[in-house]
Order: sequence, then structure tokens, then C-alpha cells
Amino acid sequence: MTYFDFHHHHIQRENGIYNLRFNETVPFGLFSAGIHPNDAGWNIPNQFDWLEEISKHKNCVAIGECGLDGLIDVNNSIQEDVFNRQIELANERNKPLIIHCVRRFSQLIPLKKKAKVPMIVHGFNKRKTVGEELQKHQFYLSFGKTVLHHVNLQQFVKDFPLEKLFLETDDDDFNLQELYQKVAELKGITIEELQEKMKENLKIFNISTVL
Repeated sequence: MTYFDFHHHHIQRENGIYNLRFNETVPFGLFSAGIHPNDAGWNIPNQFDWLEEISKHKNCVAIGECGLDGLIDVNNSIQEDVFNRQIELANERNKPLIIHCVRRFSQLIPLKKKAKVPMIVHGFNKRKTVGEELQKHQFYLSFGKTVLHHVNLQQFVKDFPLEKLFLETDDDDFNLQELYQKVAELKGITIEELQEKMKENLKIFNISTVL
């Protein structure tokens, strides 16, 4: 069984969900498509025309990454408007949302009630209190390379519900098997059991066979 990469930027990778950006070539395998907060301040009509069309593709399994970022030079109200429109599109397409959120979790959580589809915060590496608040509001969380060396995050992953968890490389260059090994160790299960659970969790994407 393979190591499914929930969110990545490696177009040749087969076992995972590729993060497709505006006007990129569509990959052979599964992908998500969205408007990143960094891109929310320019060419929005054309980006939404593209997104509305590409999101119909059979291999587009999620909308995103999209969300809110407090560290970039894009007006917050513009970011929220673009994000809200993507929530509406995700509801229309019945596809989950892959969320990018930086220093805007208090703004993100109230928007959860607008979504009729699952929301997955990718690359989560924040404080336990933030994670617990997201868990309380039924967010899924995807974890990456930081788990390998961040002790406090490891403890949070250990306690976080397995049925709400994904694993990813994002744009980091490392062996995903190491992350599976670490999380399996934290959970007290075998790698095979963890791989099987990741496969079960993919049911929210209406994917019949991916592993």
C-alpha cells in the first residue's frame, strides 16, 4: 500500500492530491484547485472563470488551497470575499475545501457554518489551543514535516482523532514514509493500520479507489 500525500506541489507524484494553481497544466492524477490568498488581489474575474470550469473536472476532488492569511499584503476584506465565493462554489460542486490559514483562525472558524462540505486545514503546526478549537468545530487537519521534530505538535497529533487526520508534504522535500512512521508510532499502531485509516478518511472526497 502507498503513502497517500494529502496536499503536495509535485506534479509527477501519483499518490496524492496535487495543488493546482491558476492556468497550470492539469496533472494526470487527483488535484485540488483554488485561489490562494496570495492571489486574491489580482485578476479575480479570470481566476474565478478558470476555477468554475476546472472544478468540474473528474479528477478535481477539492476546492483549494484557499483561505485567509494575516501575513500578506492583500486586503483582509478582499481575502474574505474571495474565500466566501470559494465556499459557495465548493457547496455547489459538493467538494471539500482545503484551507490555508495563517494568523486568521478566529476569522476562519465562524465561516465554517457557511460550508456544507468538509473543511481541511492543511499544514497545521499551531498551538494546541488553536487545534482544539478547530477540532471542536469539526475541522479536519492535515499535518506535515513539522511533526517530525516539534515535540508539542507530536503530543497534539497523538491525541487528535485519527478519523479527522491527513498527512502531507506540501512543498517540502522529505520522505513521506518518515512522517507515516512517526505518526504511527505516536498513535501506537502499525504503518499499515495508519495507511488503511488514511484510505478510509478519503471517503469525504467521494473517491472510489485511490490506494
